[in-house]
Amino acid sequence: MSVMKSKAEIPTIDCELVTIEVTRSNTTYEFGFTTAKSIGVEPQLEETDAVKLMIKGKLKAQKPKSSVLTGNEITLKDNVFNPELVEVLQGGTVTYDQATGVVTGYTPPTAGSGTGGETFRLNAYSAQYNAAGQIVNYEKISYPNCTGSPVAFGAEDGTFRAPEYKIISAPSADEAPYTISYVDALPTLVDPSAVSSGSGSGSGT
Repeated sequence: MSVMKSKAEIPTIDCELVTIEVTRSNTTYEFGFTTAKSIGVEPQLEETDAVKLMIKGKLKAQKPKSSVLTGNEITLKDNVFNPELVEVLQGGTVTYDQATGVVTGYTPPTAGSGTGGETFRLNAYSAQYNAAGQIVNYEKISYPNCTGSPVAFGAEDGTFRAPEYKIISAPSADEAPYTISYVDALPTLVDPSAVSSGSGSGSGT
């Protein structure tokens, strides 16, 4: 008996790069973060219990349990604090020095304001290696319609802060909960061409 061999066996490793795409005033900006430590994904399921017909202790028929994937809960662990990322996740304003473009602070939304973060697409890149230890390409997983949640920060002696962010990805009707593609190279990260102090936009790429 012959069995068809899989056309692809793809080993991936590392959290090489995370980018987020946000649309502001009909313009899409993409921010890249090379400091992400890990991304955990938990499927969000809407489940319907099984229905069984039992007659005198005997199973006559049953409708099986069903599960529908409604989205994903993403846990993003970072090795540093990225103000532009937090601004997208929970809103607020990143401020900059107008002369140098250096970040001077971050202020979250006021308590009870009802304002929050933005809707965005999250792209996670992992590396694919061959038997010679060379990177041959990168896997890109994209999660649509992502929203963040409020972020809190702690501190500990002798330990660099590693923030953890909770993100919900909820696809629209007839939209896939994620897509996987393969690219030859990672996107090139560039400095924003201009940053305005207190713009609340984090500028663009």
